[in-house]
Amino acid sequence: MSTPAATPEFWSADAERLAKVWVIAEIGVNHDGDPARAAELIGAAADVGADAVKFQLFQPDRLLSAEAGLAGYQDGQADDVRALLDRLMLSVNQLRELRGVAQDAGVAFVVTPFSVPDVADLGLLDVDAVKFASPDAVNRPLLDAASGLGRPMLISTGTCELGELGVAAEHAARSGGALLQCVSSYPTPDNEAALGAIAALRQRFGVAVGYSDHTAALDTGALAVVAGACVLEKHLTHDRGAQGPDHAASVEPAGLREYVAAARRAAAMVGPIEKTCRNIERDVRRVSRQSVCTARDLPAGHVLERSDLVVKRPGTGLPAGRFESLVGAKLRRGVRGDVPLRAEDVAEGGSSE
Repeated sequence: MSTPAATPEFWSADAERLAKVWVIAEIGVNHDGDPARAAELIGAAADVGADAVKFQLFQPDRLLSAEAGLAGYQDGQADDVRALLDRLMLSVNQLRELRGVAQDAGVAFVVTPFSVPDVADLGLLDVDAVKFASPDAVNRPLLDAASGLGRPMLISTGTCELGELGVAAEHAARSGGALLQCVSSYPTPDNEAALGAIAALRQRFGVAVGYSDHTAALDTGALAVVAGACVLEKHLTHDRGAQGPDHAASVEPAGLREYVAAARRAAAMVGPIEKTCRNIERDVRRVSRQSVCTARDLPAGHVLERSDLVVKRPGTGLPAGRFESLVGAKLRRGVRGDVPLRAEDVAEGGSSE
């Protein structure tokens, strides 16, 4: 198995979070079972700046029992769930060809398996990462099987309680992947987006966290980045009005372009999780901070009193916070009045910031 060229770095132990975001265009079944349309969507995803495309690998006989049925958002798409999936599936050979299209387009190729036997097919496809639908966040046999691929595991968490996700978090951490906060409603109303769960997942499990976005808005990804997401997933379609289970909850290429741009801008604005004086503000710091200054001309050997000292700009001398510690200190040399005191002026008790 080759080393994936586009495998993301979701987590940095040194800086905690990277000042970037990895965006997956979820093509899913929006190709309508047509490999040519799938290839077009890969090209569209690359053109608008997505980092990866994602497909689904399933075989109805492996996935569905005799009692399986349609979800509410799938009603009206087919007479039954088996007929729906038969119409929307792509074969392993078709996906292998699409993997080549993705490589040529310069985007990573991510696939969601739904059954343990699918995992062997993922190995044949040499995927760059493995994504798991949220109902399978608690499917330990599937997670365990996929861990042997040695690829980052991206695990959506919709429909799950926090306490159910321990095993999924372990797999995400060991594989260099991420948990994805997700609300399994298509589309998800803004007031149900639950972006606060991003921080809850990270605080509980200490893993990289992303957001699988089912809202209709184009700025949700940027908001998720601000909330702590380092990977985003957004459904991409050729036509939001097309017949199919996911088209209405997807965005067209122009929308995805706007979505990616907003997410990138948010990531650049958030930056690493740290607090430091930025280089761009050093000049303001130097000019606008205040130093301990002399109130009058003072001779060498003088013992400083409060009345000898004032606090004024700029911040090039001993900092204002040192005021009390300088009272009682002796001057090494004579100092003019109305200038900042510096460390070399003071025999004891002074040091520069």
